[in-house]
Amino acid sequence: MQTSFVYILTNKYRTTFYIGVTANLSTRLQEHLNEIGSVFTKKYNIKDLVYFEEYLDIKQAVAREKQLKNWKKQWKINLIREVNPNMETINY
Repeated sequence: MQTSFVYILTNKYRTTFYIGVTANLSTRLQEHLNEIGSVFTKKYNIKDLVYFEEYLDIKQAVAREKQLKNWKKQWKINLIREVNPNMETINY
């Protein structure tokens, strides 16, 4: 099975969040940095990785992405702060 990732990106002010799923996190991050493939991240200048989860089953990753997208903003912030208290950019 191929590894999949659910990830959360944010802008420099940590006010807007983007949740995505991908099979190749480093490639997808480069696409976001180069403003390829997501109108939302380009529009709101969302480029900082602050959280990710790794899955062996893409179906689980997609289910988790959908779950997180339905969460309230504060719940997402709380999740990020559990592993990244200062919401610093993760270099992946």
